[in-house]
Amino acid sequence: MLLQHQTWQEVEFYLTHSTGIIMPIGSTEQHGPNGLIGTDAICAETIAAAVGDVADAMVGPTIGVGMAVHHMGFTGTMTLRPSTLIAVMRDYVLSLARHGFRRFFFVNGHGGNIATIGAAFYEIYAEFEGAFGARQDQELVCRLANWWDGKALSDLSKEVFGDQDGSHATASEVAVTQYVLPKTIKQAQMDPPKAPSGRFHGPADYRRRFPDGRIGSNPSLATPEKGQRFFDASVAELAKTYKAFMEEKS
Repeated sequence: MLLQHQTWQEVEFYLTHSTGIIMPIGSTEQHGPNGLIGTDAICAETIAAAVGDVADAMVGPTIGVGMAVHHMGFTGTMTLRPSTLIAVMRDYVLSLARHGFRRFFFVNGHGGNIATIGAAFYEIYAEFEGAFGARQDQELVCRLANWWDGKALSDLSKEVFGDQDGSHATASEVAVTQYVLPKTIKQAQMDPPKAPSGRFHGPADYRRRFPDGRIGSNPSLATPEKGQRFFDASVAELAKTYKAFMEEKS
C-alpha cells in the first residue's frame, strides 16, 4: 500500500484504523564491479513494499540518498551530510505526523545510515515531545530495522555464501537486486574473487584500500534465485517485527 499511489481520502481512511507507516531508506553509492549504484535504495524500497503488502501497512516514499561520504572516491556516488539526512528525516516524519501517523518503521538498506538514523530519531523526539517544540498529546515512536538483520538472514548468508558474503557490495544484496531487477544484471571479473577486509577513514583511504569498492565480499556468487531466498526471508522477518512494533504499548 504505497502512500504515493493513494488519494488523500484513502490515506485519511487508513488512519482511522492504523497510525503506522513503513519508511524505506537507502543510499546511492558504488557497490563494486557488478553491483548497482542504487543497490541500498532498491533493496530497502522493494523489501519495504513487500512487507507493507504482508502487514497491510502504508509504505512511504523512499529516502534514496543517504550518508555515503566514504564512498565518494567512486564515480556516481551521491551523499548527504549527516546533518542534511537528519533534516530530511525530520521533515518526512513530522509532515506525516501532522496528519496523524505515529509509528514510523524505517526499513534501512545501508549500514552507513545507522548512526545518523539514530540521531535523527532523537532530533524528532526532541521537537515532537516538547524539548525544542510544542508538546504533542500522542507519543510518536520511530524504529530502525535493517533488512539484513536477524538470525534467519545470518544463517541464510552462511548457508548460501559461507564466508564470502562480506560487509560491502555483499553477495546477498547484489543477489536481491538481481532478483527484483533481472534486466539490470551485470557481469564483471572479481580479482581477487573474495575482496580483502579491514577498516578505513574517509573516501581517499577507502579507494586506496579497496580499489574495486568491495569489502570482504564475492558478489560474483550472486544469482536471482539466491536473491529471492534473501528477499523472502527478509520480508517474513520484517513483517513479524513490524506487527510486533505496532502491538507495543507506548
